[in-house]
Amino acid sequence: MTTNIAGLGAALAVLGLEPVPDGLQIVDAVADLRFDATRPLLITGLTEDAISTALQEELSRRYQETHAVSVVTSAPGAARVVSATVGNLARLRALPAPLYLYLPPLPWDQDLGAFATVERIVARLRGEGGCPWDRQQSHESLKRYLLEECFEALEALDQGSPERVAEEFGDLLLQVLLHSQIYREEGAFDVHGVLATLAAKLIHRHPHVFGNVKVKDAEEVVTNWEMLKEAEGKSKDSALDRIPAGMPALARAQELQRRAAAVGFDWPEAAGVWEKLSEEVAELKAVTDSARRRQELGDVVFSLVNAARWLGLDAEEALRMGNARFERRFREMERRARERGQALSSLDLAALEQLWSEAKAALG
Repeated sequence: MTTNIAGLGAALAVLGLEPVPDGLQIVDAVADLRFDATRPLLITGLTEDAISTALQEELSRRYQETHAVSVVTSAPGAARVVSATVGNLARLRALPAPLYLYLPPLPWDQDLGAFATVERIVARLRGEGGCPWDRQQSHESLKRYLLEECFEALEALDQGSPERVAEEFGDLLLQVLLHSQIYREEGAFDVHGVLATLAAKLIHRHPHVFGNVKVKDAEEVVTNWEMLKEAEGKSKDSALDRIPAGMPALARAQELQRRAAAVGFDWPEAAGVWEKLSEEVAELKAVTDSARRRQELGDVVFSLVNAARWLGLDAEEALRMGNARFERRFREMERRARERGQALSSLDLAALEQLWSEAKAALG
């Protein structure tokens, strides 16, 4: 939407604002609502019916309902200011257009939805007079927390609770911010360097979005992605380069197989996958030496991961969900046994099977 320059000038005049000295942001309500709530904000592009639900929700998310809003109607020769709050904008729909909303800035520590606020908090925690625990952390000491938060985020996604997912994503982001702050203190880079690297990579690897390249489907996107990575020198020695050794074993097996299949090392059809799995199971059954058993068991699991890939499934996710199902059912068995005054360890196999069947029927 094109901003009405005359109307904008009238709005600034009646508000007594000098845009540059005041650090004023001017944001179009229709084109883009991204802003920094710790700086003065003037929202343009509003008509009498354009104080939309989306705009109200975004303002309510960033400001308190009681936060002051100056609503400017800038009809020629009749510019005036109506005082309001974020919580009662809806009643202003009858005002004549064009409208401008002016919101004074928040203190930096009250704009809780802003990336810059969290960045400042982490810097404060690590700074002089900050938190003793945060100040003593290093890249090495934080590694385990990064891994733990990844798994907790995955668990939250499996549970499907948006509130839990938001919390765990925040904990995961905190680890990125802490490592970035330590690197900043070391003079290497800060989190804005991380964001700049990410932004440049996303733009470069999506020429079908940010450039003129045409793609027909998601598969071609993946092919182009790998070609661009090769052009960047990311996998020049082997198709298996840059697969982290610390990945969970199932996930790493799946990525190894995906990479190998991408260069043609794969079964021509699914029958070969199942035959290979049967062959590996037979070899595991045949061996008696413990070292060989471990080797053959690894081959069986690796073949199962390959079968998952052919079925279009993520083996790590499938096993994680299988673990969760077993845990829920087993806990239900324990609960039912306790209700009957029994201990699982005292029951015979038939009774345990009966409890398991009951738990499956109850929980699915």
